[in-house]
Amino acid sequence: MTEILYQGHGSLRITAQGGMVIYIDPFMGQGYDVPADLILVTHDHFDHNKVKKPARKDGCTVWTYADFIDGGRYLTKALGDVTVRAVEAYNKNHPKGECVGFVLTLGGKKVYVAGDTSRTEMMPSLADENLDCAFLPIDGKYNMGPEEAAECAELIRAKRVVPYHMVPMTPLGGKGFDRKRAEAFRAENRVILPAGETLTLD
Repeated sequence: MTEILYQGHGSLRITAQGGMVIYIDPFMGQGYDVPADLILVTHDHFDHNKVKKPARKDGCTVWTYADFIDGGRYLTKALGDVTVRAVEAYNKNHPKGECVGFVLTLGGKKVYVAGDTSRTEMMPSLADENLDCAFLPIDGKYNMGPEEAAECAELIRAKRVVPYHMVPMTPLGGKGFDRKRAEAFRAENRVILPAGETLTLD
């Protein structure tokens, strides 16, 4: 069983079968008291990169986007039973080469965390991966809006698609979850996951 806690905005905590704890883009919300085995960062914007926020186990690994891009190639890394593959993430606000999404394979499940992006050229290829879950940004300012995200959801064909990163964030703050905005994301297999709630993949 794999559990995904949506902490708000673009922040996730994943507990894999076997107990490995993974934080992705730590920034917002609660639940950082569970010590991390792995911390992942899709890009270096302030609302994604608070790597000191989670508690850590001894030997905790921190991988940022820079660890996954080599001369334009997107790399795959493994830690224990978890495999992390970087994929394209880009738009006018996020240059290619400075941002990635992640496809995680853990506990027999595949989870796609898109990071800050709009539609990319590689998204149609994800349809062949039988994704159990996908997180797509929908803020409509720094990333694609709900309509384009729904088109991407149709391309990737994940079993569950969760809208996240739904309200533009500024250094002065912002909302970690907006139900009205989430409901504007009209995709098949949509799952609305409020901040502070957990999605279980079993």
